[in-house]
Amino acid sequence: MVRVLLVDDEELVRVALQRILESAPGIETVACDGPEALGLTRSTAPDVVLLDVNMPGQDGFSVLRELRALPEPPSIAMLTLLGSDEYLDAALRLGASGYLLKDSEPPLLIDCVRILAAGGVVYAPPQSRSVMGARINAPLPAPTPAKPRGLLTGREYEVLALLAAGLTNAEMADRLGVGMSTVKTHIGALKRKLNAPSRIAIATIAHREGLLELPSTR
Repeated sequence: MVRVLLVDDEELVRVALQRILESAPGIETVACDGPEALGLTRSTAPDVVLLDVNMPGQDGFSVLRELRALPEPPSIAMLTLLGSDEYLDAALRLGASGYLLKDSEPPLLIDCVRILAAGGVVYAPPQSRSVMGARINAPLPAPTPAKPRGLLTGREYEVLALLAAGLTNAEMADRLGVGMSTVKTHIGALKRKLNAPSRIAIATIAHREGLLELPSTR
């Protein structure tokens, strides 16, 4: 069962999204507005959070920062009516796993939730490709004092290569013959060691630093 937390200040939007998602088998939802998001995330442990960008009092990006600071944050996708380059770039910088439009077709929304729950990333607006390309080609942040090449284990290199190839957590677990929790642990280690806030950032750093050219050794 995929657990989804819907965070939006408009009740009509929350109800509409709940009806769409719960029409699909294997998805259950809980809904709230911005101030309740952190508490509900802690108490319900959702797999996916769909988070409205524009909310009065506490905007979606401030909620995103709070959720990303949790020890085991869920997969978070920003949800908006505006396909804004600025918003998309902010979502990438803050480590969101997705950026979706509220008027997305219901089948697309359901598919995106399943991809997010499996550890994938989804950026649905038409301009996402160009914005993400610009983000990936932008200068990297200052490197951490320790060299990534000497920090990663052989298994972490394997996970890094599969992540950069676009595999989901479930696909990586199947390929490596390990559990999903083990894959998540390795991804968490990669984020810490590479100083990367998201899966996209991990893959970007891996390509830029030439880490994928190294042979995997245990």
